[in-house]
Amino acid sequence: MLTRIISGAVAVVILAVVLYFHNTIVLPIAVSIIIAIMLFELLRAVKLHKCIPILCAVELYGICLPFNTLANIPPKLLKSGLPYTELNIINIVYANRLFSFRLFIITAFVIFLTWLCNHKTIRYEQTFFTLAVMLLVPHAMSTILLIEKTNHSNGLFLLIMGLCGAWIADTGAYFTGVAIGKHKLCPEISPKKTIEGFIGGIVTTGIVYAVAFSINSGEFKLSRILLTFILGVVCAVIGTIGDLTASMVKRQVGIKDYGKIMPGHGGLMDRFDSVLFVIPTFYVFISTFNIL
Repeated sequence: MLTRIISGAVAVVILAVVLYFHNTIVLPIAVSIIIAIMLFELLRAVKLHKCIPILCAVELYGICLPFNTLANIPPKLLKSGLPYTELNIINIVYANRLFSFRLFIITAFVIFLTWLCNHKTIRYEQTFFTLAVMLLVPHAMSTILLIEKTNHSNGLFLLIMGLCGAWIADTGAYFTGVAIGKHKLCPEISPKKTIEGFIGGIVTTGIVYAVAFSINSGEFKLSRILLTFILGVVCAVIGTIGDLTASMVKRQVGIKDYGKIMPGHGGLMDRFDSVLFVIPTFYVFISTFNIL
């Protein structure tokens, strides 16, 4: 338990430093490092981490994507501090997709060529799993940069709330489950999760979101409270799905944790599994609705 607490405290300090320098190159560098580690852990889970061509190609794709996302934000828009307009978002997404698609084609070519050359040792399940996580992890985590740049004055707040959308639900579910949890949610995938804990996590996230967004805006409007409560509920549900999905992969490949980089917690995939699903959902929501 002590190891877990110390490891968690160190992670919080590192996160605080990164968030403090959120408007510098520190944030994309941190996102790239997280992506690289998560991809390595996932490749190791399916025993492809020692295949150098696939490892290098996937890691290169993952590391480049956050910087590409940042680079495609118009400089004038960054300097002006204005929020994105619909046209700006379309231009950014188009430029980002074009570069990403080119890089993806090259990476996919390397993966398939390596598979063909090593067809006796590499199975199709490993190949297509690699392609899936190569798309999911970098694109989902790079959304962090888009969230931070969505609003000049509230970018940091939105980023923190996006991350909290995954972690608050987990904390709320844990304490509720310990207190009153009796009915298992998915015993074969995650034996410790309970239905009561799941509901507790949903309610906790909804309340925290409603209060936090109201305090940030300086007024308690019923429409904002309802909208942000719904956002919290959605994030909690999506986060649980992400957590269970990552746990299911671990069960099927026969591992306990994705890594050991965080003693007592496991790997970064063990900590960011729900974030992978929550962050894109959060970004879509705040881009669709005016909640500030």
